[in-house]
Amino acid sequence: QLNKINPADYLPAGNSIYSAILSRNEAVKDAKRLKTFLELRDKYVKKKVLFEDPLFPANDSSLFYSQTPPMKFEWKRPSEICENPQFIIDGANRTDICQGELGDCWLLAAIACLTLNEKLLYRVIPQDQSFTENYAGIFHFQFWRYGEWVDVVVDDRIPTCNKQLVFTKSFRKNEFWSALLEKAYAKLHGSYEALKGGNTLEAMEDFTGGVTEFFELSDAPKDLYTIMKKALERGSLMGCSIDVSGSGNSHIKQIKCLMSCISQALSASDMETRTEHGLVRGHAYSIIGLEEVAKDSRIRLIRLRNPWGWVLWKGPWNVNSKEWSTISTADRDNLKKQTVEASEFWMSFDDFKRNFTKLELCNLTPDALQGDERNTWTVSVNEGRWVRGSSAGGCRNFPDTFWTNPQYRLQLYEEDDDPEDGEVVCTVVVALMQKGRRMQRHKGVKFLTIGFSIYEMCGQNQHLQKDFFLYTASKAKCKTYINLREVTERFRLPPGEYVIIPTTFEPHQDGEFILRVFSEKQITDKITSSFADCIMCVITKIKFLSFSTDSEIKTKEGFSLETCRSMIALMDTDGTGKLNLQEFKHLWKKIKEWQLIFKRYDKDKSCSISSFEMRNAVNDAGFHLNKQLYDIIAMRYADEHLNIDFDSYICCFVRLEGMFRAFNAFDKDGDGLIKLNVLEVRAALCLMLRFSSCLYFFIYSITRL
Repeated sequence: QLNKINPADYLPAGNSIYSAILSRNEAVKDAKRLKTFLELRDKYVKKKVLFEDPLFPANDSSLFYSQTPPMKFEWKRPSEICENPQFIIDGANRTDICQGELGDCWLLAAIACLTLNEKLLYRVIPQDQSFTENYAGIFHFQFWRYGEWVDVVVDDRIPTCNKQLVFTKSFRKNEFWSALLEKAYAKLHGSYEALKGGNTLEAMEDFTGGVTEFFELSDAPKDLYTIMKKALERGSLMGCSIDVSGSGNSHIKQIKCLMSCISQALSASDMETRTEHGLVRGHAYSIIGLEEVAKDSRIRLIRLRNPWGWVLWKGPWNVNSKEWSTISTADRDNLKKQTVEASEFWMSFDDFKRNFTKLELCNLTPDALQGDERNTWTVSVNEGRWVRGSSAGGCRNFPDTFWTNPQYRLQLYEEDDDPEDGEVVCTVVVALMQKGRRMQRHKGVKFLTIGFSIYEMCGQNQHLQKDFFLYTASKAKCKTYINLREVTERFRLPPGEYVIIPTTFEPHQDGEFILRVFSEKQITDKITSSFADCIMCVITKIKFLSFSTDSEIKTKEGFSLETCRSMIALMDTDGTGKLNLQEFKHLWKKIKEWQLIFKRYDKDKSCSISSFEMRNAVNDAGFHLNKQLYDIIAMRYADEHLNIDFDSYICCFVRLEGMFRAFNAFDKDGDGLIKLNVLEVRAALCLMLRFSSCLYFFIYSITRL
């Protein structure tokens, strides 16, 4: 539902006979048939009409899904709230973020961290918008969602009460970027209420595309300061908080308590209570600096920010404490110069570990830091899914099905530079994220309980079987299975070859996931999972190497999963679920041939061809079909305007190639007719099942013959 704008801007579906078939084609993304933000803005500017977003309307449905509003809300545009409204004044910075009545301090803490990196900030908040030039009441923001960046468009009507903003606001009465960013993020999740109670690391990932780590400070690694220092040097974002229940004795109990607080939509007053030192339990703070100063010995200090905009820290190194007089004037001036607002404060690193209970750290990908002179991570990304009855095997408690889970091979060859303890190890951060479940919170959908294990292996390229796991212990694993969007762990592994097994706790649970591995050094990863789970990686890379650079044909969203499955099924002659060099070369040759035919009929350069021209394109490719099959192709692949885009075109041709190849295998005398006995029918069906919807073509052709 992202980037949907106005019913008038949709291409009409009509009442044609194709509608029923088209309604099933959920893989086609809405963005492919909608206008861009700039096109929409220019359209409304020209019409001199202010945009109103029908998909996030200015009514109670956009505010709450489980309760009636506690006050009377009025949705107003900034020009109705104040004079001379501005989008951003003197640059977006962390002082522009003041919490309102919504319990989303976790989100605001992430926004405050984001403002520390201008490059990251303006990727989320595009600068091509204002309340003066080309103003039409429409704004847009960009968020990372499960491996890709999405553009979220909103109007500028904001919830108010007595002409005051109810939720996030800037300390400047006429600045509105933070309020509109919050609204766009609320739209991304369905409502403002969906933001009530959350985890800073989720927002950090959605703003950066990075991978997050969680540290329980009562059980933190001994080199935590070094980890945090390196993280800041790499441009990482960090937040911290104090558990509502206070400190506990058990790591697991603390995590469970934290998750309980996150999963329940508690009010701000329930979540946030002050400690004796003035810190607030359940409240999210941003970590924005680390320094060492000379006293009697070297003292480590940490700089934090409270999104509320004021600070009540009463411990050592508070703004009026005597500790400031014990350090040199140069150190004192340097530290105070970094503290630009009253919402920021220093404390000793030891006090930080004693007073706070958890730390959340977001490591950024190299593309997010492109152009910065920083050390960066090497990143590997794989998408996969658990399919009931096929690859949803559950955890190690279920040995009969555990081996069926997706498997990802990881090769670590280069050890870390200058490890503190002198060990020869490779530092990796493994993150398993489940997709699309928080967005359906209003439907009662919950996060699955997920986790992963890592096994050492050597020289095995095939999917590891049951016996391997029965007699081999895991080399590493996540600390616990838990029902969070993402489970992340940091490991220090000896150089070697490993296999990562992402799983749900219980077997037979369907779900999609992204598995990411961050490493300080170069890594090699390879999917070794079953056929159904090993498709996206190779083809996704292929399409960016070729068609995204083609000057005439653009596949902005890449090939769909359906098309990728068909490509692998067509070319995977040895049944491994992977393409060797020869198979890839043959596939590449075929796609380039079909691309030339597509260009021939894409006369208006719209990256689509008419379904009527598809008949000629099919014939040019050497496929000669009867009338009924041409009708089926049109009904299956054409959109509402009876056009076929490049992805659907390639998918169709791949399946036709597979169908003809299978038919020719059984046409022994070359007369265009086949006769099959029972065993041959079974063999044909097994072959054609690899091409899914081609099976219908095959059976239909046999029936006609």
